[in-house]
Amino acid sequence: MSVKRIAVVGAGIMGRGIAYASAIVGYDTALYDVDTEVLDQAVREIESIAQKGVERGKLDAKAAGAMKLSAGADLGQACGGAQLVIEAAPENIRLKLELFENLDRLCDPGTFYATNTSSLSVTEMAAATNRAGQVCGMHFFNPVHRMRLIEIVCGLETSEDTIAVAEEVAATMGKETVVINESPGFITTRVNALIGNEAFRMMQESVATPEDIDRALKLGLNHPMGPLELMDLVGLDTRLKRVAWVGRPAAACTTTWTANRCRAAAPGARQRRRNEHGNPDKTRAPLHRWRVAGCLVGTDLRGDESLARRAADPVRRGRRRRRRSCGDSSTCHL
Repeated sequence: MSVKRIAVVGAGIMGRGIAYASAIVGYDTALYDVDTEVLDQAVREIESIAQKGVERGKLDAKAAGAMKLSAGADLGQACGGAQLVIEAAPENIRLKLELFENLDRLCDPGTFYATNTSSLSVTEMAAATNRAGQVCGMHFFNPVHRMRLIEIVCGLETSEDTIAVAEEVAATMGKETVVINESPGFITTRVNALIGNEAFRMMQESVATPEDIDRALKLGLNHPMGPLELMDLVGLDTRLKRVAWVGRPAAACTTTWTANRCRAAAPGARQRRRNEHGNPDKTRAPLHRWRVAGCLVGTDLRGDESLARRAADPVRRGRRRRRRSCGDSSTCHL
């Protein structure tokens, strides 16, 4: 499928960066946000980035002047005719679920969705739509116009066609990609959480000053930024939300994550979620023996004790490790 129009939902730091990366390579790009003031700021920043690129000789003036970028607070208008919608809303799962339900009503049946989440479940968001196979993660990095990587994240039902569309768009934007099965923190956030937390511990223990910790990693490990500098750039509030899953004990993190994915992908998940939202005290329906990535899991998801026992059992963990080492890619990623 050839993508000609891209809608970016959310005009924050990441949304405006994604909109720039889309518009500058020729995509007809629509940027949406509920806040018109934020939209105005985003458009000014996008134009400023393009102008600086021209001044520094990194961008052709003709390409900068040919950008097709529109901005507005009407979601239906922004998404109309788009072959790809990239969601870049704040990292709040309830907000994202509501947004995807609205998108599903407004977009054409053939439209693909991508979420820029850095830590939340793609499967859970896909379950808010009637096209779970057309949803994937496209995790861009800040600042988008400088960072070359996009993590393409596969949910349980993400189709090969969806991955192909995401890779095609990323390549057109001049980005490199890695394709991964969703897991708490994906690749980069998971590793960064460990590095950042350890930097905080060293600072707390007075091992070194923040400046020296950053300097050591930049000069000794060739990191372009120190971990504490990176946290200042990203924002401590954003980092805290990201490590909410990654920083938990491994068994609790992976089992709860997997339980949410199981439940989101199960038959009737959309109706069940609506019932629960309408009646918060309503007993959740059990999910019986739902197949997740080749691993048959039987549990009542009102609690994840069964999954917790599986993850905590060293014999089971050893079996999973051996299966993975034998090249069986269908095993469960607990």
